[in-house]
Amino acid sequence: MSSWLAPLEGTPAGHDLALVLALAAAFLHAVFGALQKGRHDPWLSRGVIDGAYGLMAAPFALFVVPWPEPHMWPIFATAWVIHAGYKILQASAYSKGSYTVVYPVVRGTGPLFAVIGAWLMFGETFTALQWLGVAVLLSGIFGLAAYNLAFLETARETLGTALALAFATGLFVALYTTYDAYGIRATADPFTFLAWFFMLDGLSFPPIAILRWRRLADRPAPGPLILRGFAGGLVAFASFGSIMLATRLDKVGEAAVLRETSTVFAALIGWLVLKETVGPRRIALMTLIAAGAVLVEMGG
Repeated sequence: MSSWLAPLEGTPAGHDLALVLALAAAFLHAVFGALQKGRHDPWLSRGVIDGAYGLMAAPFALFVVPWPEPHMWPIFATAWVIHAGYKILQASAYSKGSYTVVYPVVRGTGPLFAVIGAWLMFGETFTALQWLGVAVLLSGIFGLAAYNLAFLETARETLGTALALAFATGLFVALYTTYDAYGIRATADPFTFLAWFFMLDGLSFPPIAILRWRRLADRPAPGPLILRGFAGGLVAFASFGSIMLATRLDKVGEAAVLRETSTVFAALIGWLVLKETVGPRRIALMTLIAAGAVLVEMGG
C-alpha cells in the first residue's frame, strides 16, 4: 500500500505533501476535540470514539496491511500506554474546564516539547527564523489561554485543576507525537503501523466508558453516543493518519508545530458550533498563531 509514499520521503514533493497533511490534521484535530467535548460526557465520548475506530481498523489490520514485524510489538505496547495516559488526562481536563480554555494550553505545551523531542530522537534542528515562528505561535496560543482565563465566567472553581491537567496533557501530546513518529518509521509499511495502532488503541477506553455510563444517574441514550463515536472514529483516522504520514515524509518538529494551528480552528468551532464567545482580542491572538506557523514553514 505504501509504494507511492516511499519515493516521496525526504524530497521537496514530500515536504509539500507533509505541509498539506499537517494542516489537514490541525483542522481535523480541532473537530475531534469538539466531538469529545460536545454535549456528552467527555469520558463517554472518548470511549465510543475509541471503540468505533478500533472496530473499523480491525479488518484492515488483520486482512489488508502486511503483518507487523516482530520488533514492532514492544513499540505498539509502549505507544498504547502513552496514549492511554494522554486520553485519561485529556478527559479529566475537559471534565474540569471549558473547551476554549483547555484546548489552547494542551496544544501550546505540545509543540515546544515535541520540537525538543525531535531534536533528541531524530537529530532535527530549527533555523533562527523557525524558532521565531515557534515563539510567535506559542505566544498566540498561551495568550489565548490567558485571555480565556481572565474573562471566563463559568467553571472558575475548577479552573486551576483544569489548567494543570491541560499542561500535563500537552506533555503527553509531545511524548506521543515523537514516539509515534519513531514507530511509523520503524516499520516498512506505514499503513501497518496506522491500522494496528488504531485497532489496539481502541481497546483502552471503551471499558472505562461503559463503567462510567453505568454509574451515571442520568444516563444518555446509547444511539446518539454511538453515532458520535463513528463520526469521531472517521475524523480520528484522517487526523492522526495525516500527522503520522507527515512525520514520516518530513521533519517531525515542523509537522508538530504546524498541527497546532488547530487552536485557530478550535476557537472558530467553539464560537460557531459550541456558541462560546470570540472577540477581537481572540482574533488577534489567532492571527499570531497563524503567523507563527507561516514563519516556521518559511524558515524551513
